[in-house]
Amino acid sequence: MKLYGLKSCATCRKALKCLPDAEFIDVRKSGISEAVLTRALADFGAALINTRSTTWRQLDASTRELPQMQLLQSHPTLMKRPLIERDGELFLGWTSQTRAALGVD
Repeated sequence: MKLYGLKSCATCRKALKCLPDAEFIDVRKSGISEAVLTRALADFGAALINTRSTTWRQLDASTRELPQMQLLQSHPTLMKRPLIERDGELFLGWTSQTRAALGVD
C-alpha cells in the first residue's frame, strides 16, 4: 500500500497512524509518477485538485487554466490528500468511505 501526501499534512498523518504498514511518499519531495497521476485523474477528475489550498489561491488565472496533469506535475501540493493506492485501487481523502473500504475504523 502506498500513501501519497505531504509530511506536514495533518490528514496524511492521521491516515499514516491508522495504516502503519503503508509506504509514505511525500509528493513535495518525491513528486508523483505520471502513471499514478493519469489513473488518479481518470478515477477522480477535477476532484483531485484542491481548489481550497493555499497553493491554488496563489496561482494566477492563466496558470489555473493549464491542463490538470500539467498543473499537478508542476505543483504536486495541489493534489487533494491523501491519495492511497492499494492493490491497484485508488482512494482519495481520509473519509469514512475510504476508511471503510480499507477496513480501518
